Amino acid sequence: MSPDYPFDDAATARAVISDDGTLTGWNAGAQRLLGWTAADVVGRPATRLLADPDGVSPRPAQPRDHGTVTLRHRDGRTVEVWVLAHHLRPHDGEPGHWLVVTPLDASAPHSPDDPLDAAALVQSPCALALFDERLRLHRMNDAMADLVGLPEEQVRGLRLAEIGGIPQSDDLERRLAQVLTTGRSLDAQTRLRAGGGDRPRAWLARMAPVTDAEGRVRGVCVTAHDLSDQYLSRERLQLVNEASVRIGTTLDVSRTAQELAAVCVPLLADFVSVDLLDPDQYGGEPPVRLVPPVVLRRAAHHSVNPGSPGAVTMLGDAEEYPAPSPQAAALLAGQAIVVSAPSGDLERWVSWDERRHRLFQQYGVHSTMAVPLQARGSTLGVALFHRFRHPDPYTEDDALLAEEITARAAVCIDNARRYSRERETALALQRSLLPRSLPRSAAVSAASRYLPAARSGVGGDWFDVIPLSGLRVALVVGDVVGHGVQASATMGRLRTAVRTLADIDLPPDELLTHLDDLVLRLSEEAGGEGSPGEVGATCLYAVYDPVSRRCTMARAGHPPPVLLPPDGPARRVHLPSGPPLGVGGLPFECTELDLVEGSVLAFYTDGLIESRERDVDAGHRTLCDALEADAGSLDETCDHILHTLLPPGGAADDVALLLARTQGLPSTQVATWDIPADPSLVAPIRKQVVDQLAAWSLSDTTFTAELVVSELVTNAIRYGAPPIRLRLIHDDTTLICEVSDTNHSAPHLRRAKTWDEGGRGLLLVAQLTQRWGSRHTTEGKTIWAELGLLEEGLAEGLPSGLAEGLAEGSAE
Repeated sequence: MSPDYPFDDAATARAVISDDGTLTGWNAGAQRLLGWTAADVVGRPATRLLADPDGVSPRPAQPRDHGTVTLRHRDGRTVEVWVLAHHLRPHDGEPGHWLVVTPLDASAPHSPDDPLDAAALVQSPCALALFDERLRLHRMNDAMADLVGLPEEQVRGLRLAEIGGIPQSDDLERRLAQVLTTGRSLDAQTRLRAGGGDRPRAWLARMAPVTDAEGRVRGVCVTAHDLSDQYLSRERLQLVNEASVRIGTTLDVSRTAQELAAVCVPLLADFVSVDLLDPDQYGGEPPVRLVPPVVLRRAAHHSVNPGSPGAVTMLGDAEEYPAPSPQAAALLAGQAIVVSAPSGDLERWVSWDERRHRLFQQYGVHSTMAVPLQARGSTLGVALFHRFRHPDPYTEDDALLAEEITARAAVCIDNARRYSRERETALALQRSLLPRSLPRSAAVSAASRYLPAARSGVGGDWFDVIPLSGLRVALVVGDVVGHGVQASATMGRLRTAVRTLADIDLPPDELLTHLDDLVLRLSEEAGGEGSPGEVGATCLYAVYDPVSRRCTMARAGHPPPVLLPPDGPARRVHLPSGPPLGVGGLPFECTELDLVEGSVLAFYTDGLIESRERDVDAGHRTLCDALEADAGSLDETCDHILHTLLPPGGAADDVALLLARTQGLPSTQVATWDIPADPSLVAPIRKQVVDQLAAWSLSDTTFTAELVVSELVTNAIRYGAPPIRLRLIHDDTTLICEVSDTNHSAPHLRRAKTWDEGGRGLLLVAQLTQRWGSRHTTEGKTIWAELGLLEEGLAEGLPSGLAEGLAEGSAE
């Protein structure tokens, strides 16, 4: 006997053998079995107790073994004994050893009147029932009678379907028949009310055949095990797993909030609402500390009732919640708060709003849980869970489950919020950097579209229409590698650079060369620790002259434009493909095209023609077909092209599209003179200009045009080189004076001193015209000036004496 086991220890023979085979323990039961006292055997080899020490079997390989051995009794006889041996590993400083035991009273005769045998079935805590060969109840114990709700003597002889009377009973009876027929055990799980309970519980029914001595199946034994706790834990784990899959499928805040509400109905709640703080009220970021009342905007709700009729606040509406409200209480507490109707807390919770109070009574809401949405140390909003169909009130386990799901959802909502903010910032930047409207031009009529990517957001695609001197126009489209704010910022820098380079009238190939150098410098600035950055872009630059109807273009790794002549099919323009911007060291080539008036040029980025569903060639063919379709205006043609080429959900990459229909300037609106290098001939030239303006019905501009022509021609004769040519061009709004010579030196505007005799000519030209400038050509240079035909009295702003002096000089 011992404090741990206060009974007769001699009913078991027990010996302890060390790993080296020495007996270290010997109890009274072992002495009773073999007659040896502990003093006789402890400390000696255990093999001395064997009847045949030489026939020792090897040590068992398993930690437990059993078998029959022949031992030597103290009186000299042998005893055959069945033994069970356990190997105990070293523990707490004690060495490893073997524990060998054998029962001494196992062979005692069994009494048929043993009370334990009678209680084995009836008093077992495990619900058990026996069914005979006809599947009728033969016996059941008290635990099963409690589950059935009826005493054994009243239901004995009934079938299971007759006892239960529910669909689950029929299914279990079919399984009983299967066990009776096959002789194989079966397990079945079901949910049903038992023992007079008001809620269904999860049960595991284990069915095994009962056989006689000959092995024939004589009935079926059924045991029932309550698995409600395990079932509920499994359901909660499944809900968490489902939430991790279903929540956060997009980077849309409202969609993510709706996914949170939908995944919790009906397993966790009958109605769920998600209200979010409005970051705009707190400077664009969630507040660090909240002070009631709190303004929340309804982002999502979901109910077991279709249409969510129990919602007081509609989606998108903002509402102010005072301190007694569940929303404000959970936000201020920073943790889940659970209340129920029986405690009276729910009544106090909704008393602040009469509308909610009426709805709670109408639907029978009996338990509510408010859980704050928190992610990365910020509070984003609150989720409310209500139960009115589900009979169980919320428990602490439900609160932990709700906090786990809302924590996952809050991270997804925060990701979506950050992405939306960055996308809106990039989109605003992109829109501010792109032209809001295309300028009116006598060279082309144009229309454009820009669409950000459906998933990755705005990128670096851009387009532009830039008026040039001589009524010419530059058409630009480009694409910066990447997406987001950085790509938009890089696009803005490149667009500004293109406009600056276009303003000095560089040819397309030279402009792209300068732009390539800029991208290389941007890459160096974007890099760090001696490694270059990854700034890259493509660009297509074209210049169209409505006088010659000639278009000059070059491209840097960009898709070629598509040309639709008025009388022919659409086709791609064969244009040498230069390297993308940022490669450096490789030249760009120009191509010149003579275009028929009314031709349409389509400039675009690769997002328009590239997709997973088709290759680039198929995209080009589709673009040509869409361009050929008679859609009316260029704006309608843009919409038709986007509708035809882009998938319904939007493109994977952002898209820029620019359409330009060429216009020609009639020869009657252009006049050209070859000027001899003789200053005395300036006056006759002015006279011819006056006559030409009169023929064009532009006499109102004669005074100013005569002054400008006089100054530009005189400068060309004095400082230029022959041949010298004067050209006048006009459209409805502008008169352009151009003087060309073969000297490559360009004039510069300077401020003349008071007593200087010269240096005021270009200053006067700048004051009398809308704009002026110079451009270099292969033959020399051209000085040009533009006069607005809608403006009158251009010389009225000059000092009277200066105006009179100019008039006198022009009359010479």
